[in-house]
Amino acid sequence: MSYAGSGPLQAAVFDALSADASVAAVVGSAIYDAEPAGNLPPLFVRLGSETVRDASDVSGAGALHRFTVSVVSLQPGFANAKQAASAICDALQDAALPLSRGRLVSLRFERANARRIDSGSARQIDLRFAALVQGD
Repeated sequence: MSYAGSGPLQAAVFDALSADASVAAVVGSAIYDAEPAGNLPPLFVRLGSETVRDASDVSGAGALHRFTVSVVSLQPGFANAKQAASAICDALQDAALPLSRGRLVSLRFERANARRIDSGSARQIDLRFAALVQGD
């Protein structure tokens, strides 16, 4: 398979996070592909980087997508960011997301990295997920 499933996967992840009540309870609608210009909300989610490798086998074409979803908190402390990260993990772990191209075989959490950013004034948690997408 190719990189062709990347856009449909990103759209499905965005839709799933936007529709999840637990995620919305923490971050509202502050889920972005790129940070908007101007004032940012104190807590938001940003869809991030991705690496893709071929995962085709005898059953057909496939690709393994490893992607990052970041939680950014402009507030001191990690508590709110961790609450949002937990809701995101719950929303995506083993989710059966519909794709406009291909089929999602599996979606799982791989790891997280929590750190201070902006000279310690803000916090960021990067959540990495692995998604196996099978071709049409």
